[in-house]
Amino acid sequence: MKKGAVFCVLAMVVALGACSNEENEATTEDEPVVRIGSIGADTDVWRFIAQSEAAEDAGIEIEVEDIDGGVMKNNATSDGDIDANAFQTIGYLESYNEDSSEELVPIATTYVEPVGIYSDRYESIEEVEDGAEVALANNPADGARQLRLLESAGLIELKEDFDDGVGTPDDIAENPKNLEFDLIDDWTAPRVLQDVDMALIGNTIALEGGLNVLEDAIYREETDESNRTNINVIAVKEDRQNEEQLQKLGEVYHDPEVQEYIEEEFDGTKVEVDLSADDVWSH
Repeated sequence: MKKGAVFCVLAMVVALGACSNEENEATTEDEPVVRIGSIGADTDVWRFIAQSEAAEDAGIEIEVEDIDGGVMKNNATSDGDIDANAFQTIGYLESYNEDSSEELVPIATTYVEPVGIYSDRYESIEEVEDGAEVALANNPADGARQLRLLESAGLIELKEDFDDGVGTPDDIAENPKNLEFDLIDDWTAPRVLQDVDMALIGNTIALEGGLNVLEDAIYREETDESNRTNINVIAVKEDRQNEEQLQKLGEVYHDPEVQEYIEEEFDGTKVEVDLSADDVWSH
């Protein structure tokens, strides 16, 4: 073969190789990446999901971002900095939407977990004394839920028109033990437990603080899937709720492999709720 012909053949091989590399790079770049924001224990769950066979089989690449603060995660979702978030209850989401110009909606349910009353001073709810100092979450949805728990424990009575989305201690009708309330950032609750008589703490935050609601709480919610406002959800912007890649987040969350991991990792404190978004969202 003449040198000129050899050169032409080599040039074609190089060109074809370059095209092939470009195609592979394009394919890699075109793979869908869904950015999901969460925090604490829920971040661990989503990092597990991101590496799971369920995500691979669904053809979805998940990028998990740990973002402090519920409002910050919702704002990031509204602004498009992340595609979805998974950390909040329906009650919290409704409270956020009331105060925001944006509308976020659930695309899937995930779990329900009990809020507990914790105390370094009392060993049972019957020991609570007159004038006890109680730490409550300062965000409306979680604070209202915690007040409902105090009512369930027989420590207070709420007004008949109490709003489960935005209720505050001002909505207490009867306070026979003259409980005193400190409104705190709920993520600090495990740290302030030693400074108050009781603290009401959601399970995700309790786990972060080394507390197990089934073992350490002196009183806790009954886990009840019919309690709509306490169900945790995956939330997205309203105009993105039908996107196929986002819908897959709910599918992979409820994969048996993922649920087995959650059951073992969190000692049964995150009870799976697999309902459609339409079943729990009436907006």
